[in-house]
Amino acid sequence: MNPTTIQIIGTVLFACAVIHTFMVKKFEEISHKYPHGSIGSNFFHFLGEVEAVFGMWAALFLICYSFINGFVIYDDHHNVVGGAIKYLNDQNYTEPMFVFVIMCMAGTRPVILLAEKMIKFGAKLLPFPGRMAFYISALILGPLLGSFITEPAAMTVTALILLEYYYSHSMSKKFMYATIGLLFVNISIGGTLTHFAAPPVLMVASKWHWGIMHMITNFGFKAAIAIIICTFTVAFIFKDELTGKLEDKHSHDNTMTPTWWMTVIHLIFLALVVYTAHHMVFFMGLFLFFLGFVAVTKEYQDEIKLKESLLVGFFLAGLVTLGTMQQWWLQEVLTKLGDLTLFIGATGLTAITDNAALTYLGSLVDLSEGQKYGLVAGAVAGGGLTVIANAPNPAGFGILKKSFGEDGISPLGILAGAIAPTIVAMLCFQLIPSIPTASAHHEEPAAAHAPTTKAHAHSTTAKTDNHDHVAVEDKSTESAHSTKSNMEKTAEHVAEDAKEIAADVKDAAVEVAEDAKEVVTEAAEDTAEAVKEMAEEVKQTVKEATH
Repeated sequence: MNPTTIQIIGTVLFACAVIHTFMVKKFEEISHKYPHGSIGSNFFHFLGEVEAVFGMWAALFLICYSFINGFVIYDDHHNVVGGAIKYLNDQNYTEPMFVFVIMCMAGTRPVILLAEKMIKFGAKLLPFPGRMAFYISALILGPLLGSFITEPAAMTVTALILLEYYYSHSMSKKFMYATIGLLFVNISIGGTLTHFAAPPVLMVASKWHWGIMHMITNFGFKAAIAIIICTFTVAFIFKDELTGKLEDKHSHDNTMTPTWWMTVIHLIFLALVVYTAHHMVFFMGLFLFFLGFVAVTKEYQDEIKLKESLLVGFFLAGLVTLGTMQQWWLQEVLTKLGDLTLFIGATGLTAITDNAALTYLGSLVDLSEGQKYGLVAGAVAGGGLTVIANAPNPAGFGILKKSFGEDGISPLGILAGAIAPTIVAMLCFQLIPSIPTASAHHEEPAAAHAPTTKAHAHSTTAKTDNHDHVAVEDKSTESAHSTKSNMEKTAEHVAEDAKEIAADVKDAAVEVAEDAKEVVTEAAEDTAEAVKEMAEEVKQTVKEATH
């Protein structure tokens, strides 16, 4: 592992951005020490915006990149062949733009009202008080709906409904953090019923040939079970705050209810954007037409959340810019882990990097079927631990943050609220067996009978020898003794081969563990050394500026 200078800088700045996300509350507190409206107040308030964190550090990275590799380099035909501009051109910013558009569309009044009706219908089927039933229905149906309208859309709709019916009232901080943690986890795993809704699944589905049936039988139904368990548990823990009858809300800018055909047109726009999610030029043009339609029907609309959506897009674009520079150490770690260790490791790594980036890097190396499952299951299970863990999380964060007061949402509070649902999701993905499909039944016997070791070969030879002896000399006592002797020898060979295989597996496991330890240690040492050098340079610069 020999990272370049720019890769080390990218990793150091990425680590700084992760640390920054856990310090936003502190910056927000500092901003209150300055006069309201002053430059100092606005500056620290900006540093306290989680959605701006990765964008700021990505900008600093691009400045460093320009100093080292140049800003832009052209060839003789004036084609860009190097520099920071070439690096940006090589990145894929389709997902940040998609989340921006889908967040704007899903947050409109017709879509929200339709979702409210669906959730209220589900709540009527539950034998609980109105507020509790609606809460349970919203946090089960909303995330599962994400498998069809995509996770960013489901996050936007569910967060807005929670804001309107619960967060806008005097709920306890424990309830608010437990709910936002539950929301993030449920959204992350709720998109696994299909292969196109969850970003970490989308990154690998095509290459690994995963379709809807594969997702339902291996991930989707387990995720649904986890969502139901977690939601009911949190609802009953906070049952005292969820008592009473559900009140109808009229918090819109005006009271005009959209007609059915307006709702249908909104859904058509939403469906077209989801269908063309990989074609930014098309869905951005479609979004401009959508803005025109909203302007024509503005009496039936709420104000489109352009600012909030742009900030979320900015956050994700910064994550893409810095995330690419983590490939040098992430891939090394992923290739050294076994099935279970990769599952646990992916869950933990997701907390400090985007889960879609994690699965994408995993798709670049050869993994076994067990490792593939562990990687994706861990990535979606850990998608609620932090704001950066899953692409839709900043959308929910941006919608709900004002209800937490001037200090905003604490990242540690989100982590605390998401730990229990994450553990439940991990247990469901690991302990619940997958549903066998028709293709699996046809493939498994062939794989099971494939002679891949010496033991299989000896066993096959024994069966053939035994059959020949019985057919030719079935009445001979001597032949029977010979057959018995051959079978005993074969059994001894099989036992010896089994011991050899077990020893080889044990040695391989030890080697993998040592290699993984070396990889992590080298990455930590390189990063620490780079941080030390940068600190010395900053110290020297400050010293010179002071003199």
